[in-house]
Amino acid sequence: MKNLIKIALFLALVPMLFLASCKKDQPEVVNAYLTLKTYMVTNNLDLPALATSWIVDPKSTNMGGIVDSITGTIPGYTIYDIRSATDYGTGHIKNATNVALKDIITTVTTAALAKDAKILVVCYTGQTAGQAVMAMRLLGWKNAVVLKWGMAGWNASYKGPWVSNSGFETAANGNIAVANSNWVTTAAPANGTFTEPVWTSTSTDGAAILAERVQAVLTAGFSTTAGADVLTSPANYQIINYWSAADYAALGHFNGAFDVPVISLAGDLVKTIDPSKPAQVYCYTGQTSSIAIFWLNVLGYNAKSIGFGANHLVYDPLKTAKKTVYPGPKNWAVVAN
Repeated sequence: MKNLIKIALFLALVPMLFLASCKKDQPEVVNAYLTLKTYMVTNNLDLPALATSWIVDPKSTNMGGIVDSITGTIPGYTIYDIRSATDYGTGHIKNATNVALKDIITTVTTAALAKDAKILVVCYTGQTAGQAVMAMRLLGWKNAVVLKWGMAGWNASYKGPWVSNSGFETAANGNIAVANSNWVTTAAPANGTFTEPVWTSTSTDGAAILAERVQAVLTAGFSTTAGADVLTSPANYQIINYWSAADYAALGHFNGAFDVPVISLAGDLVKTIDPSKPAQVYCYTGQTSSIAIFWLNVLGYNAKSIGFGANHLVYDPLKTAKKTVYPGPKNWAVVAN
């Protein structure tokens, strides 16, 4: 009888020992963010390094620009138009290739474009193109640039998005924050210091994780937050004012907006953004913030750009202060399919 009891106890202990052994053998969960962060720092992929000389104005070559005023072409650039196929077919820059935003990396890879190739990305207003350009720059195409103002800066037929979202021609469209009680000149609230994002990946190599994250953000697509919504209830948002401290005070800002002139991995400046909440980032035009939020989302933050930036909020004060405002379209030629 005693032997039977011993055998029963032994059999009862075996599953417990097996489970304990399996538990010990399970691999430790690794925060892929830390691997990616190390890789990006080592390879000079910090935001300030990537956000330099990333946008070009459609000026003629006679004025130091990129457009041949005789042919209406942009020599020396591979041009990708990421608008809808319908809008592309109606009219586009000569020699531009239509490609969906989500397919931009696949396209340049298939085309075997050299990493130093000059690549120009065109969209409607110069905001969505920032997503494609930051994606390419993160993966090595360092000469990818945005066409400033998009097609709305190229030809008068396409100016609609900027006209209806800025003070160009119709002042009321771009001055919705002027005299609004939620647009203030008060001192900035103290920036917090938050823990960094935590997420996992099936990859353990920094380069592979980066490629995976870039494609995921491209596939998710680009959308903006309406400035009018943020202006109505700024307390509902984590708002990041992405310009200088001097302009934060002089030009005003959303009530409660954090002043973050530099978003960077260096010095852990990126920790001023709380990854547990959606961050609404805005600049003067929405073009700079579009490249910044792509970079943040690759790192695992939840960031959106406030559409058209301060041009949709305080256009006239920006213009008076000689800051960047939509100047209206050029009159360069387009071709149709």
